[in-house]
Amino acid sequence: MTTLQPVVTDGAPGAIGPYSQAIRAGEWLFVSGQIPLDPATGLLVEGDISRQMEQVLVNLTAILAAAGADLGQVVKSTLYLVDLNDFATVNGVYARHFQAPYPARSTVGVAALPKGARVEMDVVACLPKVHR
Repeated sequence: MTTLQPVVTDGAPGAIGPYSQAIRAGEWLFVSGQIPLDPATGLLVEGDISRQMEQVLVNLTAILAAAGADLGQVVKSTLYLVDLNDFATVNGVYARHFQAPYPARSTVGVAALPKGARVEMDVVACLPKVHR
């Protein structure tokens, strides 16, 4: 049986509910959805959708780093957008942070996100096996 290991970092906002920032299960890392919260203040970042998406990626990168990973190990991502008209802008920010081969990805239009965020993203990464 695979041991589940929580991943926690002060470099990203703490969970705002009963969930972990991320869970490592063997070579897999499942990172919870990140909204554009400033980890220092716990407040939604100010600015347009581009600024919000940048903060989401900063938060995801911090959690991945806490697990010894980076965006290059992400194999699947899911984007949640309150306004699908923001897709092109969010896609442009996304493309600046990921390189080919790009992760598989889904984009979902939603009615609302926590704290009034306009974007949320979760990822799954494949990590090296831990040798003990």
